[in-house]
Amino acid sequence: MVPGLSPSVDNTIQNASTYANQWRSDASGKVGEQDIFAPRPRNDELSQKSGKPRAEQLSSADRRQVEELKSTDRAVRAHEAAHMAAGGSLVTSGASFSYETGPDGQRYAVAGEVGIDTSKGRTPEETLARADQIRAAALAPADPSGQDRAVAAAAAQMAADARAEIARASMEKNATGNPRESGENRGLSFGQAIERSLNPNGQAVNFYA
Repeated sequence: MVPGLSPSVDNTIQNASTYANQWRSDASGKVGEQDIFAPRPRNDELSQKSGKPRAEQLSSADRRQVEELKSTDRAVRAHEAAHMAAGGSLVTSGASFSYETGPDGQRYAVAGEVGIDTSKGRTPEETLARADQIRAAALAPADPSGQDRAVAAAAAQMAADARAEIARASMEKNATGNPRESGENRGLSFGQAIERSLNPNGQAVNFYA
């Protein structure tokens, strides 16, 4: 017991000392001691262990590059998010990104894409609604890419074809009293038009940032 300390305080000190000495055991099961008062590693030591340089260790050119990459990352993610929000149920795959590693060791998105279904609807009216939604999704970002504009143009043609088909059906119904029969013999459909112009092997295209 340390002179001048109460038994309870002395017991607390002894318990703390015992806990510190039992903090770590070696492979043989013998209790070893750990210096709980050892100095903590400095930030630069932690940076070396992680392999990522600290911001203040970067050159001014590297810092500018990091800021540019951060800006690009934000823009790309916002671009693809706009496609997905406007595409709704027609989106066939979530956003996927291509990355670049900056001087700070972090990965930043520098390009992205979102897939969207461009197949036709069961009726001209449904086709028209889908075409309008595809066009809206293509032009949703503040800065549509060339691919986005191409999809939007094809979707506009899809919508025009659907409107023309609806008008023809209405005229024929008024003339004969019977709705015009729909089917595969309706001439070139909007679906064929977009497939030929954008994706001849399927019925889905991708928006690219």
